[in-house]
Amino acid sequence: MTHPAVRVVSPTEEVNPRTAHLDEVPTPELLRLINDEDRLVADAVARALPELARLVDEAARRVAAGGRVHYFGAGTSGRLAVVDAAELPPTFGVAPDEVVVAHQAGGSGAVQQAVEDAEDDDRGADAGGVAAADVVVGIAASGRTPYVGAALGAARRVGAATALVTSNPQPPLAEHADFLVVADTGPEALTGSTRLKAGTAAKLVLHTFSTALMVRLGHTYGHFMIDMQETNAKLRGRSVGMLVQATGESEQRCAEALDRCGDRKTALVHLLAPGASPDRCREALVRAGGRVRDAVAALG
Repeated sequence: MTHPAVRVVSPTEEVNPRTAHLDEVPTPELLRLINDEDRLVADAVARALPELARLVDEAARRVAAGGRVHYFGAGTSGRLAVVDAAELPPTFGVAPDEVVVAHQAGGSGAVQQAVEDAEDDDRGADAGGVAAADVVVGIAASGRTPYVGAALGAARRVGAATALVTSNPQPPLAEHADFLVVADTGPEALTGSTRLKAGTAAKLVLHTFSTALMVRLGHTYGHFMIDMQETNAKLRGRSVGMLVQATGESEQRCAEALDRCGDRKTALVHLLAPGASPDRCREALVRAGGRVRDAVAALG
């Protein structure tokens, strides 16, 4: 079957004069040229932070009210979304798919093996589980992926909030997005290979978004992953160390508090609010929606 050709108009598809001779230079120079391009990514993401902040606040509001965040992407964009969503449960103690759900064009098999034509699926079938309370984030370096466009369109029809993460400052899908997060990374080192700078930008945007969202939802204390799951020996050992770092108390006192309270978060409140019993600390956390500072403040 012959598929129609589509000419993508985006900076990511333009030629890069800085890397025109990639195949002619020695390997150290080849690597330097690619690395020089990578250095541009963080600044491109920085310019997108004001819009990303708006998206974080909207997502936090909706998730706190019972909604979820849905990622939709194809190819590299979809794989990055799957990785970001998969890392949230162990890092922040949430259940899989409780806060963020990732949808990859072509299904789970396309995560490990490329299914290139899956991005042209414009039926929106994977968006069937999106509800009005949700946020749909489409990730498309080119800003025109039909799979992503279909998901954004379906989300709009049910009343969900929509966002587009892209490296194209004039994306065709902009009309479907309430939030337009553009990290304009310019031409790739390898023309059109958006697994390079555009992919790195998408990874930074998604990790920044999800981390900020979890902070806003109360899954951290300061810069500590206080809701982290203890799923291996290293992480179990980190629990007492985290309490020591967060409170300045001795390792022995922190270990005793952890044993007495039964979980790290309650132990932290117990250590920060001297005199409060584990039961009172636990109740204060429930009333504070899991936010440690609010629970400590309530306990005086």
